[in-house]
Amino acid sequence: KKAKFYRSVYWDGDYKTGKLFMVDQPKLPASFETITCEDAAAVAKCIKTMVVRGAPAIGAAGSYGMYLAVKEGTYAKGKDVVEALKKAKAMLDASRPTAVNLSWATKRILDLIEANANAKPDELKKLVWEEATQICDEDVAINKRLGKFGADLIPGGTPDKPTNLLHHCNTGRLATVDYGTALGIIYTLQEQKKNIHVFVDETRPRLQGARLTAWELQQAGIPQHLICDSSSGFLMRKGMIDVCVFGADRVTANGDVANKIGTYMLSIAAKENNVKVYCACPTSTIDLSLKSGDDIEIEQRGKDEVTGLTIDATKGQIAPTGVPVTNYAFDVTPAKYLTAIVTEEMVCYPPFEKSLPEAVAKAKARLASSRAEKKSA
Repeated sequence: KKAKFYRSVYWDGDYKTGKLFMVDQPKLPASFETITCEDAAAVAKCIKTMVVRGAPAIGAAGSYGMYLAVKEGTYAKGKDVVEALKKAKAMLDASRPTAVNLSWATKRILDLIEANANAKPDELKKLVWEEATQICDEDVAINKRLGKFGADLIPGGTPDKPTNLLHHCNTGRLATVDYGTALGIIYTLQEQKKNIHVFVDETRPRLQGARLTAWELQQAGIPQHLICDSSSGFLMRKGMIDVCVFGADRVTANGDVANKIGTYMLSIAAKENNVKVYCACPTSTIDLSLKSGDDIEIEQRGKDEVTGLTIDATKGQIAPTGVPVTNYAFDVTPAKYLTAIVTEEMVCYPPFEKSLPEAVAKAKARLASSRAEKKSA
């Protein structure tokens, strides 16, 4: 039975009486449930425990977390709202350090409120909520523009033979507010009626591919096969993969990509077998302040994700009790292994030091134009 699609992060109701909901992703695919967050601390906990995950979705959650931090507060003046938001930003940003979209979203809201700090506190509260809502709405539009750029790069196969895509982790409706980045490209290919088939990496240790991407593709009716992570190189060597696609949690100025652990090995195997590699991400994931992937803080997570068959190791222990575990959540793929980075503004090719700033500048110009139109309306 197909589930109704919800946004992964959504506000239900008006800004005063409404509530923040998120799809409870660890429950998937066994059950589809949502969870309510009443305050910023609850949002931070959901981010840290991966109730919500995926860089764009984390950014959306963080933006509403900023609103919840001030929603019920009593403030004498606008500057007091600013101070409360600064504290909330520090807490939310610390919940997951690798994905830049989180700090990008909280900074965007803080910058806006600082620029309007002379307004009344209640007006600023509403402004925070409106900006968080806009960030969510923009994410959906951004993903659909990105999907079209990416789909133009990928042939649609023939009636007898589909184009075979290899997808790592989960980058779809669950990882973004809606639609997706790398999976958004796949959805666009489907909408264009191109003949495609997807090999889905299971993506150990939290199995985002097996639990989430396979579920999403089932809901969408897209042909797929689930594979173990370690088989991808062999499939490429056999000529069974035409294109590799994945998302990003942070992209540095030189084009290095931090993404779910296993992306680096996948990209090396693709290079060895002459398979094109496309990273798909919104410009909000591009961090031009960092020169290379060596500057990215890589999150390490708990041992239970690795020692058990379930993502919290409540059952199915597979490792000896007490064995030491190293569990990096992300790796960094050097830019030399990428064919291109697909954004909502353009397809960025090497040298990335030139193309990435161009894409970011176009996105900033689009936002400025949108705000100007909104102000004049």
